[in-house]
Amino acid sequence: MLVHPTVEGLKKLRLLGMAKALENQFNQPQIESLGFEERLGLIVDREICDRETRKLQTRLRNAALKQEASIENIDYRASRGIDKKLILTLANCQWTRTYRNVLIIGACGTGKTFLACALAHKACLEGNIVYYGRLPRLLPALALARGDGSYDKRMKQLAKVAVLILDDWGLSPLTDEHRRDLLELLDDRHEKGSTIVTSQLPIKLWHEAIGDKTLADAILDRLVHNAYRLELKGDSMRKSRAKNLNQEDK
Repeated sequence: MLVHPTVEGLKKLRLLGMAKALENQFNQPQIESLGFEERLGLIVDREICDRETRKLQTRLRNAALKQEASIENIDYRASRGIDKKLILTLANCQWTRTYRNVLIIGACGTGKTFLACALAHKACLEGNIVYYGRLPRLLPALALARGDGSYDKRMKQLAKVAVLILDDWGLSPLTDEHRRDLLELLDDRHEKGSTIVTSQLPIKLWHEAIGDKTLADAILDRLVHNAYRLELKGDSMRKSRAKNLNQEDK
């Protein structure tokens, strides 16, 4: 059998996993002990595996997560007050299938963004489309989109995302346009997708931070009532790491 033309044919058909598997088989003399169906099965399995890997890589690239994080690397030090049982519950990603939200509250540097990215990474592994955005940048970007005519398209894209991270909630004041865009976004996603929010502000202050009673009621109704809550405690982890590094250098 002429291997090279077959391999090239598989590549032209964009069956790259099968092409690699066939090449590997012809470099392994012991493979001849297997029957045709077994060898074909191995080739097909390689193609399926490669496709799933490429899809995952695309999901992670498009998610644009701020940090490389995973559930396995979460630090459960007692001083941070992380509910490990809740994290393990969230790790099965049932919350994404029932369109529950996750609110992560804590002081600056306590690891809110890391936790959000870890949960989002797990959601990506489970096949979900994820997108990370800092709210102080996302809302002005939506205002610009309204000006250049891409607003509707952008809102539809955000509405379709299975898991949307809104990082740094309440970090900057909201204009009336920002409030209305936020309500529109959360309304489009209500019971259709899950949203992860990180904030330095306690949830009890969110209503005041939004700034308009009627819009705040509507926004929080769509965000808070069906959400899991993670409240982090303690000092900034960045400061602790810097302090440890300084001690090591002495």
